[in-house]
Amino acid sequence: QVELVESGGGLVQAGGSLRVSCAASGVTFLKNDMAWFRQAPGKDREFVVGLTWNGVNTDYADSVKGRFTISRDNAKNTVYLQMNCLKPEDTAVYYCATGAVVWPRGPYKYWGQGTQVTVSS
Repeated sequence: QVELVESGGGLVQAGGSLRVSCAASGVTFLKNDMAWFRQAPGKDREFVVGLTWNGVNTDYADSVKGRFTISRDNAKNTVYLQMNCLKPEDTAVYYCATGAVVWPRGPYKYWGQGTQVTVSS
């Protein structure tokens, strides 16, 4: 079955950087679009960024444009989210997703379990 495993979350000060990863298995990774979403406490899950299967097209939420960068390594079946200039409002559980019904903002068929990112002020 499809499994997505996120890692790399943690605690960082405002203005700092963090990279989270998502390793995929059970899916033909290089044929699948990928995306990152996040959910802050008490809020709905929101779209962060999407990346096409070939790594050519991206779509970023306005709130992260210029600060976050998505990338993928098809040889490692892994997608990354590099987060720079982090703000306290970026604090959330970050989820990766694949199997887009509609790219880039979903819905998606498969989800990881999430990784916590906390940005202190």
